[in-house]
Amino acid sequence: MFELIEKTLMAGMGAVSLSQKKAEELIQEIKQKFNVTEEEGKALIDKIQDMARENQKKLEELAHEEVKKSCERLGVVTHEEFEKLKKKVQKLERELHGKED
Repeated sequence: MFELIEKTLMAGMGAVSLSQKKAEELIQEIKQKFNVTEEEGKALIDKIQDMARENQKKLEELAHEEVKKSCERLGVVTHEEFEKLKKKVQKLERELHGKED
């Protein structure tokens, strides 16, 4: 029983990359151990995979936000800020060269 729960949790954590073969094996094991239908087993695996995808997305968003905050604290300019400055310098250069003529 503990082994099945452990496998299920491990599958949940790595469900996004869970191979089709492993998913089918897990469904068969759940079906046998808990006397559920194949559809119920598939539904459980799908739910675990959805939760894993959602958690992965949240983790990516948190990581992105932390990197952004770290860059701001360090004074690192973003690509967007750099492009704005580049355009501003180009505009000033055109204006300066226009006055020199």
